Order: sequence, then structure tokens, then C-alpha cells
Amino acid sequence: MKRALLLIGLLLLSCIASAIDPLAFKDDVERVRFQKLVAELRCTVCQNQNLADSNAELAKDLRLKVFELMQEGRSDAQIKEFLVARYGDFVLYNPPVKPQTWVLWFGPGLVVLIGASFVVASIRRRARALPADAAGIEDQP
Repeated sequence: MKRALLLIGLLLLSCIASAIDPLAFKDDVERVRFQKLVAELRCTVCQNQNLADSNAELAKDLRLKVFELMQEGRSDAQIKEFLVARYGDFVLYNPPVKPQTWVLWFGPGLVVLIGASFVVASIRRRARALPADAAGIEDQP
């Protein structure tokens, strides 16, 4: 009985292993190119991960699509254009600077400036209030 269960387990494991089809690169240059390219593309589901690091189903599909486009002989720029046409500039970790992407490029800096201005204003308000309070304390015996 134990042997039968072990045999069934090994059979299932081999079926699962054969279902996993790793990408077959022609050479190391192609593998490195693929890895570099998927590292430059953002997962639109995770948003904070690149395609190389994401485990989302869409990321898996996009990695396969990138591989297929590479096999068709497309350049990195053509592959990026293909993905931008479908998912917008957000799919690129370094989108081009244009009016549609100003929020991506300048939004974080603007948020930091607004936050810094609130901090400076708060410090100035407290500094103006401090001398008046200090003078009142000194008058008391």
C-alpha cells in the first residue's frame, strides 16, 4: 500500500514537473537581455514590482509575451512600444517625460515640497509664539 502511494505521488510529481515549461533561451546573451528587459517593465497589477519579481498571473503572461516578441526578432524598443500601446506609459519604470507623465515624474517632488512648506510654517508659528510665552513666565515670581 505504501509503495502504491509512493508510486502515485512520484507520478503526480513528474506530471507537474513536465507541465512547467521554462523559457528556452538560445544563449546566455538572450537570457541576460530578457532579464534586463523584464526588470525595466512594471507589473501593472502589483505596481511596485517589476515583471521579473512579480508572481501575479498578468506578470507571468507578460513575461511570456516579452519572450515571444524576442523570439520574433523584435528589439527592446519595439517590445516596450508594444506594451505601452496596451498598458500605457505606467508599464515602464522610466516613462518618458511628457505632459501625460508629469504626475509620475514631478508628483513625488511636489508632495515633498508641500510637506516641507507645512513643516517650515509650523516651526515659524511656534517660534513666534515662544517669545510671548517665555516673557509671561519670567514675570511670575
